[in-house]
Amino acid sequence: MVKRKEIPQHIVDAALELVSERGWRGLSLGEVAVRARLPLAEVVDHFETKADILVGFLSRLDAQVLRGEVEMGEPVRDRLFDVMMRRFEAMAPYKPAVRAILRESGDDPYTLFCGAARFFRSMALMLEAAGLSASGVAGLLRVEGLAAIYLLTFRTWLRDDSPDMAKTMASLDRYLRRAEVFVSNFRRRRAEPGPAGGPSGDVAV
Repeated sequence: MVKRKEIPQHIVDAALELVSERGWRGLSLGEVAVRARLPLAEVVDHFETKADILVGFLSRLDAQVLRGEVEMGEPVRDRLFDVMMRRFEAMAPYKPAVRAILRESGDDPYTLFCGAARFFRSMALMLEAAGLSASGVAGLLRVEGLAAIYLLTFRTWLRDDSPDMAKTMASLDRYLRRAEVFVSNFRRRRAEPGPAGGPSGDVAV
């Protein structure tokens, strides 16, 4: 018997099992209810659409990331590496389902919209977990930058079936280092005086 408070995660687990077996496109809430051994009404009370189940899965990953500790005395790159790898590790048991969702959700605008909205929220939470603000214009730029790094690394993760995720770690480290160099160079250019000794012509961000 599933405890009341565990029902949402039980439903998510049932859905992910079905997706890994049969794919995402044809998944129905009725099938999820049968797999979860719950009345359909109970499933709909928690998730009105299968896109909502996807958001529930992403939210669970966020919670797993945020539960971990981060050493704030470490360099920013190391903190981001730890937080982002925590997410890839949390996703690892569900890789077949993740692959299926990516492969089959391209013609489902509602799922794409819901997933994208939650994705950027997840990026903001990872920044905050690493001790970086995701608020304001600067925070938005950080979110977009982290999203780019994450997606590039995610492509490697999808193909990396090694137990230690060595390729994923190498890829993430490489992209974080590139971003670190880019930010350092950008800040240096902004600090340089203009041609007549005045402020640089760079646009403030």
